[in-house]
Amino acid sequence: MIDSSTMAQPSFAELFAAHYQPLVRLAGLLGADDPEDIAQEAFSRLHVRRLRDDGAAVAYLRTIVCNLTRNRLRHLRLVRLRRPDPPEPEHSSEHAVIVAEEHRELLTALDRLPRRQREALVLRYWLDLSEREIADVMGVSAGSVKTHASRALAALGKALKEEDQ
Repeated sequence: MIDSSTMAQPSFAELFAAHYQPLVRLAGLLGADDPEDIAQEAFSRLHVRRLRDDGAAVAYLRTIVCNLTRNRLRHLRLVRLRRPDPPEPEHSSEHAVIVAEEHRELLTALDRLPRRQREALVLRYWLDLSEREIADVMGVSAGSVKTHASRALAALGKALKEEDQ
């Protein structure tokens, strides 16, 4: 019977040659996006740390690979959750001029509407009130609000079409 304490333990280079690829596969199977880096880091940590039992090196390497992969996946999940929204696209100065002109045209057309129609649209689309709330504010029935809003939208559409021509 051979005494295991008298057997020569493999050198670091032999350990690396024999177990690097299996540890890369292990990290890959565990879901690491960088399995080679994980395996290299495990060997780096083994090299720095002196184990009491040289025979425990392979088990230590596997544990390090599992822990590093788990930590990396946790980190990536948190980074993805905290990713800021992309910035709004910048518009050209020409775009700003066009939008300002369109707003001016809309406000001019709105200004030309009869008072009740203008009130119905402003209360609905500016203050986002419901028909019932608009009716209460204006002191009319909900049906009158619908009529005023419908006529106002038709008049605005007609006025804006005329300005485009």
